[in-house]
Amino acid sequence: QLQLVESGGGLVQPGGSLRLSCAASGFTLDYHDIGWFRQAPGKEREGVSSISSSGTVINYADFVKGRFTISRDNAKNTAYLQMNSLKPEDTAVYYCAAAPRPGGLAWGEYDYWGQGTQVTVSS
Repeated sequence: QLQLVESGGGLVQPGGSLRLSCAASGFTLDYHDIGWFRQAPGKEREGVSSISSSGTVINYADFVKGRFTISRDNAKNTAYLQMNSLKPEDTAVYYCAAAPRPGGLAWGEYDYWGQGTQVTVSS
């Protein structure tokens, strides 16, 4: 069974940090682009960051540049999203996704999705 599982979400105060993980099972991430997306209540899903299969092409949405860092460890079949300087407006369900093609921040290019992990930034 092809599966992506996110973890690492939770409640954090403004200015705090979280590290999200995205573990794949049933397939290898080696030849897939990985994307992180988020969706807040009442809002559309939006692309946060993506990393190419080789790790050489990385994209960030403007609203996270300088605060979030995407990475991947193909040996562990896992991708990560380090989130620093979190703001209340970062509150959302965060999803990771995998695409067997260049995906960038276009969620329609991604074939496999995790179930999401809640991130809440509040004092």
